This record gives sequence, C-alpha cells and structure tokens, in this order.
Amino acid sequence: MKLKVTVDGTVYDVDVEVEEEKAPSLGAVLVGSMSAHGVTPTATTKSPASASNALTANLAGTVVKVLVGAGQDVKAGDTLLVLEAMKMETEVTAPKDGKIGAVEVAVGDAVQGGQVLIEWADE
Repeated sequence: MKLKVTVDGTVYDVDVEVEEEKAPSLGAVLVGSMSAHGVTPTATTKSPASASNALTANLAGTVVKVLVGAGQDVKAGDTLLVLEAMKMETEVTAPKDGKIGAVEVAVGDAVQGGQVLIEWADE
C-alpha cells in the first residue's frame, strides 16, 4: 500500500506492508441446557404411537416433574407432567379420561417433539 506522509512540510511517498490480522475466535461453544435439572438424553426415542393410546410431546424440552404413575386413573385436563423449554415450564395435561398404562419418561430426560411421554392402558 502506498501512502503520502507529510513531515514538517516535506511530502514523502511511503510503501507500507499491511499484515492480515487473524479473525478472533469464539473460543469454546457450549451446547446444552443451563437448567438446574440437568439434561440427560434418553437412550432411545420411541416412535410416535397413535393418538388413541399415547400422549406425545408437542415440543422439545426437559422433563422436570412427573405427577402420575402407571395404573393411575386421570380425568381430562389433569396435569400429568411438566416440561421445561427455553426456561419456561409447560404443563402437559390429559387430553381425555383414562388410566395410565406406562410413563415412558423420568425427571431429567430430554425429550423431542413427537416422542411418547405416556401410554394409556388398553380399554
């Protein structure tokens, strides 16, 4: 790069070499939850079951509370479990009256949208 530099009224033509600076790095990038409950990915994700015999997650998140167990009778609207996603808790409620056949998740499990949370007992 050529520059004109004036020193005490005298003009000088100067050739300047400019070194490319390295772009700053971001450093370590941590991926995961900052939840106090921790995230433990589930070993296997069940394929979604039919809506008639299973309740599936409508969003990805972490299970923070499980309020029901297998064999328990529930009424439509009862809170079954609580999911945390993006620091917000979402209550998962029973869509119908029935008996819980199996609870497929536990506190601390990371779940994906569409994953089976609870299976209904056969009626």
